[in-house]
Amino acid sequence: MAEREAALIVCPGRGTYGKAELGYLKRLHTDKADLIAGFDRLRSERGQQTLSELDGAERFSPALHTRGDVASPLIFAAAYADFLSIDRSRFDVAAVTGNSMGWYIALACGGAVSPEQGFAIVDAMGQNSQAGEAGGQVLLQAVDEDWRAVPGLREELLAAAAAIDGRPGCALHLSIDLGGMLVFAGNEAGLTALLAEGPATPGREPLRLVNHGPFHTPLMKGSSDRAMEQLPAGWFGSPEVPMIDGRGHIWRPFASAAGALHRYTFETQILETYDFTRAVQVAVKEHAPDRIILLGPGETLGGAIAQALIAIEYRGLSSKADFQDIQASPAPVLLSMGREDQRNLVTG
Repeated sequence: MAEREAALIVCPGRGTYGKAELGYLKRLHTDKADLIAGFDRLRSERGQQTLSELDGAERFSPALHTRGDVASPLIFAAAYADFLSIDRSRFDVAAVTGNSMGWYIALACGGAVSPEQGFAIVDAMGQNSQAGEAGGQVLLQAVDEDWRAVPGLREELLAAAAAIDGRPGCALHLSIDLGGMLVFAGNEAGLTALLAEGPATPGREPLRLVNHGPFHTPLMKGSSDRAMEQLPAGWFGSPEVPMIDGRGHIWRPFASAAGALHRYTFETQILETYDFTRAVQVAVKEHAPDRIILLGPGETLGGAIAQALIAIEYRGLSSKADFQDIQASPAPVLLSMGREDQRNLVTG
């Protein structure tokens, strides 16, 4: 039998279940009926609409499907079902990471919590964010059209955010370091000031993320406190495979304290910047995967992964064109399960 390829698994965050993904569970995971039914029962017991009802809706509703208490569990179920669909005769899971909410999915994929516990965590945190703290997020691009860093722009953006955060009535922080993009989060005054006064950025216009709170900032203290109270440390155990968190720290099998993992997940991870760029870079340097597998739904994280790799010239990549070339080769570095052509390479 051919030797299995080492795979880094990347779990998606919020914003990946959109109009094109409606029906994802119904279309792609009919063989996971028991898993989905179990998640549906947990939702029904809390008086919530089931995933089957939400995923099977006739139309995608931005007002409904992007809400934290709806989007988060849908994304968890789709991503975890994708994880179970990976052909293990071809791929060996070397490590797991994720972006933002994807950390909760990574906990389940990495075996640090059970699938049911992972779903309960995501469901609870989705409700937290929907009820939660005032504020939001805005995404700005810091790379040029070739996905190379614009000299000095990152530093300018961070300096502008720090200056705004120092003003009375303003709160603004770096929320997520996302490949060639920076996500800032804050209150309305802070976000408005950044959009009005921040340096010009290339490519896309600054994007206000719909139904997103001020994640990964001190503004989420109430959410962190509720999570620490509601979600028990006893659910957590040592992972079965290495997990790379939003600092680039590696949680290793048989060497990770459950209490520390619980505190990181519901304190540090909620209140401090999530450095997805560093997580990807540490993962590929430490675990040298043959392939990076991005779980669905969606594929919007693919660009951020590529930009993180270009920044360290991984496998000689130095531009968007280089990445496109390797993706068109017989051995693409990134396989996105949200794309039908690449999905088939993962599931067989």
